[in-house]
Amino acid sequence: MKSPTVSTTLFVAAFISIASPRTMATDSGWYLGGNVGQSSVDVDDERIISSLLGSGFATTSITEDRRDLGYKLFGGYQFNPHFSLEGGYFDLGKFGFTAVTQPPGTFTGTIKLRGVNLDLLGMLPITQRFSAFGRVGVNYAEAKDTFAGTGAVNVLNPTRKKSDTNYKIGVGLQYDFTQHLAMRIEAERYRIDDAVGNKGDADLVSAGLVFRFGSTEPVIAPLAKTAEPLAAQDQSELAAMQPPAKVPVLTKVVFSAQSLFDFDKAMIKPEGRKSIDGFATRLRGARFERIAVTGHTDRFGSEAHNLDLSTRRAEAVKDYLVATAGIPPEKITARGVSSSQPLTQPGECTGQSRTPKTLACLQPDRRVEVDVTASE
Repeated sequence: MKSPTVSTTLFVAAFISIASPRTMATDSGWYLGGNVGQSSVDVDDERIISSLLGSGFATTSITEDRRDLGYKLFGGYQFNPHFSLEGGYFDLGKFGFTAVTQPPGTFTGTIKLRGVNLDLLGMLPITQRFSAFGRVGVNYAEAKDTFAGTGAVNVLNPTRKKSDTNYKIGVGLQYDFTQHLAMRIEAERYRIDDAVGNKGDADLVSAGLVFRFGSTEPVIAPLAKTAEPLAAQDQSELAAMQPPAKVPVLTKVVFSAQSLFDFDKAMIKPEGRKSIDGFATRLRGARFERIAVTGHTDRFGSEAHNLDLSTRRAEAVKDYLVATAGIPPEKITARGVSSSQPLTQPGECTGQSRTPKTLACLQPDRRVEVDVTASE
């Protein structure tokens, strides 16, 4: 009876795709996380049958173990609202097959997959808390193969091991619970060298958590009695009247729209959240009667568009304060006033087109004001 030396490949997998961190505001942009879920491969039955046949065996049946529990641990750094660099460790689990042969015998193969990866993530915010993301990168995976035979099947080389670098891709969705905690659901494909001379794919569909570090409190300076234009850079100005005790006190904080939002957008960007976080911290546990958030635009654009944009920006800041400072929704209001209340003086910014000079001049008009009425 001929003693076969049989090789096999385990991987040609179907890809599962889903329709971002996005990362919320932190001091440094650093984050850590972990996912767990189902990993899967496709066993190449045709190659197994062909290999056995070449060694003088007919295959009567094959059973497969194509799924296992996989997990990954990762850390990353978010450079801006749309791009992050992420690295980590993954363990996709163990997969295998058993082929029943004629002459009587069995041929069994298993493979374990684990390694490290480095990915570039592109993030697309969908709502204030919900984002989609895609990833592309490289993985350095170790494949450990074990083969065994019974009956007439004799395996000459029972163990194989190979480490190699291949590509990695994935897509996912992310939901931000708070500025420090988010949940991810994602699907990833790892290109793998199976240690017996073949390449295939292994998939991981998983869910997990992301933990972010740090929080920056903005510098809040007293607001002058007469309003002055905001500087182009991010700033918050605070005005507080000091009446007799038990008399309402008005506190105003002014955030430049440029620091909070991208152009013509109403979703707070990560660096914008840094500007709000310090103010939100001061509101936690404070005694206040009401909070009014007002959005403003400059004079460029239609009245309908500017009113809608200023309203959505005010509502975004309101929602963020409710989420981060625990403010009862009934105590905070939001409204937009378009360009009806400019801080620039008449004739100060005379340009009729959106030149950089004119837009810079009108920057103080593009803002969100937060007025807090409390009792001293």
